[in-house]
Amino acid sequence: MKRIVLFLISVCCINAFSQDYSIKSKKAIEAFENAQHSYASNKFDEAITFLNVAIKKEDRFIEAYLLKADIFFNQKKYEQEVLALENAIAIDSLFFVPALFNMGVAKYNTGQYDDVEKWMALYKSNNRSKRSRLNPDHWVEKAKFAKEAIVKPIYIEPVNLGEAVNSELDEYWPSLSADGETMIFTVLVPNDPLVTDVKGLTKNAINFREDFYVSTNDGQDWQAREAVTSINTTSNEGAQSLSADGNWMFFTACGRSGGKGSCDIWFSKREADGWSKPTNLGAPVNTPFWESQPSFSADGRTLYFVSSRPGGEGKKDIWQATIVGFKMDGTPFFGNVVNLGKNINTELDENSPFIHHDNRTLYFASEGWPGMGAMDLFLSRKDEGNQWTRPTNLGYPLNTENDEIGLVINAKGDLGYFSSDGLNERDDKDIYQFTIPQKIRPQSVTYIKGKVFDKDSREWLLADIRVNALPEGDLSVATTTASHSGEFLFCLPGGGDYVLNIQKEGYLFYSDNFKVSPTASIDKPQILDVYLSKIKEGERFVLRNVFYETDSYVLKEASHVELEYVVKLLKINPELRVEIGGHTDNIGTQSYNKELSQKRAKSVYDFLLEKGIGAHQLSYKGYGFAQPLQSNQTEEGLAQNRRTELKVIEK
Repeated sequence: MKRIVLFLISVCCINAFSQDYSIKSKKAIEAFENAQHSYASNKFDEAITFLNVAIKKEDRFIEAYLLKADIFFNQKKYEQEVLALENAIAIDSLFFVPALFNMGVAKYNTGQYDDVEKWMALYKSNNRSKRSRLNPDHWVEKAKFAKEAIVKPIYIEPVNLGEAVNSELDEYWPSLSADGETMIFTVLVPNDPLVTDVKGLTKNAINFREDFYVSTNDGQDWQAREAVTSINTTSNEGAQSLSADGNWMFFTACGRSGGKGSCDIWFSKREADGWSKPTNLGAPVNTPFWESQPSFSADGRTLYFVSSRPGGEGKKDIWQATIVGFKMDGTPFFGNVVNLGKNINTELDENSPFIHHDNRTLYFASEGWPGMGAMDLFLSRKDEGNQWTRPTNLGYPLNTENDEIGLVINAKGDLGYFSSDGLNERDDKDIYQFTIPQKIRPQSVTYIKGKVFDKDSREWLLADIRVNALPEGDLSVATTTASHSGEFLFCLPGGGDYVLNIQKEGYLFYSDNFKVSPTASIDKPQILDVYLSKIKEGERFVLRNVFYETDSYVLKEASHVELEYVVKLLKINPELRVEIGGHTDNIGTQSYNKELSQKRAKSVYDFLLEKGIGAHQLSYKGYGFAQPLQSNQTEEGLAQNRRTELKVIEK
């Protein structure tokens, strides 16, 4: 909302009133000044009572009507705001020219879109202040959009998640794991645990704080929520984001010891007995300014968040930062902080970014782009050049005249979750679910889920996971297995080829590749248990992502991704000596295949030498079709037998 601007107008107006009121009645002035004090203490109803007394004493007390209008705006009682402004303007339309602007905003907020342009034109024609920061054209554009959106609604049917999740308190900022089984959300709870009736409490920091709650889904219904006691404190925690596997949580905490500013972004990871003690992400993500509302991408590397720091496009902008390393306690360290730019951020506020698991679709709220209410929901997609496109309003009735914030979309892309106070008969915010219309759905994704084990002991391992997109080799996912279970889960967008690499120090790495269909579905994930072999003499593993041109020993460019991981393995284990083994299927003569496999192994050998690996660590040999892994009677068997292997010669 334009609360800050209007409040400043009101304060300036009130300060002016204190010098010279438009009326003389001392009793009316006394009541008005009492109203000012009540208003400053957030006692809005009491302030209105005093103003009614003042107006009863002097029915042309224009300052009282203007202050009434501002209070009604603050209470979102827009119809009553219009009446108060009408009374003030009827007394003297130019006494306080910004009141004409306020009337235009009030007409917008009451859905009287045809009247907005008239009032904004009146304001523009009478405004003499060149320093005014009010933007009447913005509201005219919003009114035109809202009028058209109502005529052309996007059909949705929001469904309240029910009593297992929602209550008479405010519930908002839902976040989901990629498998859709866990939801963590923020609840505005009373500071006094003995309070039984919250309706009479003003929603402020004195009476309420934000806490985390979690609910799990059994495949059909959300189960009764529980407080996340290991993270909740007597201060505010909220606006959280889960990693795709549900094992990392980034969240906002305000006024917490160890913070950098008024509100900072903190980190916690799931452990065997709950969530770890939160740690502050520190600079450069956190600053002395306000940071909040993180969203962590499915690539395991990128954090989107909102900040009021200078250098952006407006007041609160959406920024992103990339993981560049890890601290001793396992907390990720971020760098490369970048503003998302003019196609996302405006001169006003943006908030609640949510990057979908496709890593290309960003949902967020903004009051700067044309919409239905003060804060509407939008989406932007990355184009082929990885640039954000101009955002699309998600339309009516998903967006209403109220604030809509905190939209998240499940990994499948068919269900959305958001909070709103405009869809029920109560005054509180609830979390809703709805089916996403096709035109605003993200790209389809699937996920790979599994666990990493020691091949010999069968104990789970903490390992690094990297996924690269072919053929360029761009890093798509960088994550680790869970520190308490060895489990992993990562998402991949449909329509691509990917290389998987799993590494742990002291072990030979595991490699695989995936071709993800454009119609990939989260309903059909791949389950993959991986067994890593310790580096010891005689151990071998297949380089599944080394490719050659057909009937040739020339390496395809797509092979470089896998071979770079081999380079890394050999550099961090300089005592390691390996044999590069070339293998073929049995199509063709024995001599031909022996020669082809020898040349292919030599190609890998030469590549590694060029990358700085010493010849003393390497040897190569072609085996032809002498050591098949599978029968050559099937296409699948033929494909598996055509391979390049690494064998440990000496450790």
